[in-house]
Amino acid sequence: MEKPIIELQKVARYYEMGEAIVKALDCIDIVIEKGDFVAIMGPSGSGKSTSMNLIGSLDYPTKGRIFLEKENIGDLDESALAQLRGKKIGFIFQQFNLIPNLTVKENVMLPMLFQEIEKEERERKTKKLLEIVELSDRAEYYPNQISGGQQQRVAIARALANDPQVILADEPTGNLDTKTGNKIMDFLKKLNKEGKTIIMVTHDSDLARNYTNTIYSVRDGKIEYIEKKTGKKWRRISSSKEN
Repeated sequence: MEKPIIELQKVARYYEMGEAIVKALDCIDIVIEKGDFVAIMGPSGSGKSTSMNLIGSLDYPTKGRIFLEKENIGDLDESALAQLRGKKIGFIFQQFNLIPNLTVKENVMLPMLFQEIEKEERERKTKKLLEIVELSDRAEYYPNQISGGQQQRVAIARALANDPQVILADEPTGNLDTKTGNKIMDFLKKLNKEGKTIIMVTHDSDLARNYTNTIYSVRDGKIEYIEKKTGKKWRRISSSKEN
C-alpha cells in the first residue's frame, strides 16, 4: 500500500434537533490507503452514510480534520472543494441518480462538462467509457429505457468520467438482483485491481467480506472495529472494546 489518500482525524458530525444534539459521528479515525478496497459497514442509523458524505467532501465536519491527499478540506471554500471533489472522487449511488431527460451518453459526459473539458475530448472519453461498461449500443437511450443493472453501469461510467483516484459507492447493489449485483461488484473489483481506490458503504457483511480488503464497522457513530484481509483470512486489528 502507498501513502493514505484519505484520512479522517477525530472527525465528528453533530446535528441540532430542537434542544437536543444528535451525534451522527463521534470522533472517528479512518485511514484509507491508495489502492485499497474499503467497506464502511453498519446498520441503518449507524453513521455510515454520514461517513460517506464526509469522506466524499459533500459535508463539513463539526469537529476534526479531513485530508484528501494531505490537503485539509476544511481549509477550502465551497468552490475549491467542488473542483477538488470533481477531479479526485467519482460517486456511485444506490438510486443511480441519472438525469432522466439526458441520454446515457449525455449523463456520462456531464461531470466532464463541469470540469470544462472540450467537447471533442468529452465525446472521445464517453465513447471509451461506454465500451468499458459494455453499453455502446445504449448511448442514445434514456435511463427509463434501460434496466437497473444497465443504469448502474452508466453510473459507474459517469463516476469514471474525470478519471478520479477514488470511487465512492453507496450501497451499489442495493436496488439490484443478486446476479446483477455480483456483476457490478466484479466490475468494481476489476477497477480496484487496475489501481482505483474503492470505498463502499454497505450494510451487507457478506458483500464486504467477499470483495473488499479493509472493513470499518460503524455503530452508534463510532468505529466498532477494523478488519484487514491478508490472503483469504480476515484479521481484526482494532476494536472499540480495546479502547
